[in-house]
Amino acid sequence: MNLKAFIIKYCPITIIVILFNGCVNPFAPILDNKLGDKGGLISDQKNVDGVFQNFQYAYTFKDTTIYGQLLSSDFNFIYRDYDLGVDISWGRDEEMKTTYGLFQNSQRLDLIWNNIVSITGDSTNIVRSFNLTITFNPTDIIIVDGRVNIDLIKNSDGKWLINRWVDESNF
Repeated sequence: MNLKAFIIKYCPITIIVILFNGCVNPFAPILDNKLGDKGGLISDQKNVDGVFQNFQYAYTFKDTTIYGQLLSSDFNFIYRDYDLGVDISWGRDEEMKTTYGLFQNSQRLDLIWNNIVSITGDSTNIVRSFNLTITFNPTDIIIVDGRVNIDLIKNSDGKWLINRWVDESNF
């Protein structure tokens, strides 16, 4: 078979194969929409686990937008200053400024949520332990093994929000 006969005989198949396979861009794969709430990185916060998932995401990716969506408008943060022997508290605005500063000044944040120590029947109060590794630079790494005591509320959209955060960690 000569070249001319080969092209006439196999060209239509070759063109069809090129058309179907040539349109796939390996640098732009299709999105997998099957994951939904079960496997995505960000939760809709319709369940309590979603709050902790989004919290971990916000710290891992230093995302203040996601972090801000976790807090109610009347959020209150409380921690114990052991040097002064007093409890210190602040509201949502100060919490956002503090967290933004942490995100900006750290190279890496690794947050691991451990087992829930206690939870009320309606999930409005949860005590949970965590491990947080804050890397400011390779020679300045802080490891915190702590515990949080949080109060959650549901907003009008059915999303769980953190209303009060008591840091029960000992430093």
